[in-house]
Amino acid sequence: MATPEVDWTALQNFAALRGQLRVSFTPRCNIACWFCHNEGDVPPPLTRQDRSQQPRPRGLDPEGHLALITSLMEAGLKRVYFTGGEPLTSPVARPVLEQLPEPGADASYTLITNGTRVRTHRSWLSKTYLDKVKVSLHYFSDESLQAIAGTRIGINAVLDGIETAREIFERVELNTVLQRENAHEVGQILDFALERRMPMQFIELVGTGFNEGRASSAVSADEIVTYLRTLTSDEHTEVAGVGQGRRVFRIDGVEIDVIHRNLGRHHVGQCGTCQLRTTCVEGFWALRVDHDGGIQPCLLRDDLRLDIKELLADPARLAEVVAGHITSFTEGTL
Repeated sequence: MATPEVDWTALQNFAALRGQLRVSFTPRCNIACWFCHNEGDVPPPLTRQDRSQQPRPRGLDPEGHLALITSLMEAGLKRVYFTGGEPLTSPVARPVLEQLPEPGADASYTLITNGTRVRTHRSWLSKTYLDKVKVSLHYFSDESLQAIAGTRIGINAVLDGIETAREIFERVELNTVLQRENAHEVGQILDFALERRMPMQFIELVGTGFNEGRASSAVSADEIVTYLRTLTSDEHTEVAGVGQGRRVFRIDGVEIDVIHRNLGRHHVGQCGTCQLRTTCVEGFWALRVDHDGGIQPCLLRDDLRLDIKELLADPARLAEVVAGHITSFTEGTL
């Protein structure tokens, strides 16, 4: 049982506002999108350019991942997202996803993937508690895939992964980061989603130190917003909860949303004196768990990372320490 002096308010509020627990299985990926932030670790394109820059070594085995996930879900977090790198390249993906605790009526598990490995793993993926698969579709041709991800993998491998996911899971969604390299294909990507009645999310680029060299590739969401308004009058904005605000459109019942930086984001006490606030377009919307057992409440501040590996043997204490970390972050005392 948790000790009575632990303040759970900040963690519970974060959960109530639909905050995400984002669990990275690996910083490695079989492609290398230039804009990748890799959940705060060194991204694949940077390692390709400079082998001296490597992501953290692995510190969590499958049992460690499961202990951490179970502990934080029992403490109140309900929305769990599995990321990477590409999560399906990790050897821990299968043993973790196959042994997830039953989520319950108000919890959910989402896999975020580039789609290229879905068919390879379909036999066991279909037997997991995953509720949703979200496929990153930032390209719609071999040429744009090469320009954005620096890979010889063809677009058909990605599209096949999407179709395979649709055969396995009831809910499959797409997300596209808007950029100059795919601006000519955004309409095709939207049509692809609408034809298959898949929810779709268009995202303005999250700038980090890792991708600042190509920051000029970022484009505004204004053009896609204007186009969506020609297709439907069913539009509303959501600014409640955590994360960035979003514009939500419904086209023949299919939800298309746009993460638009000018709608604001959820800042907390720690953000008040943060020197990075002027460039922050996210705020506090996710707790990021990396494969070395670190938890970060902010993508841009790895100095606020909490290492929980030594707490894995005591799940109750682990949850208490994380709750305290979130409280300090929201109060600005970290």
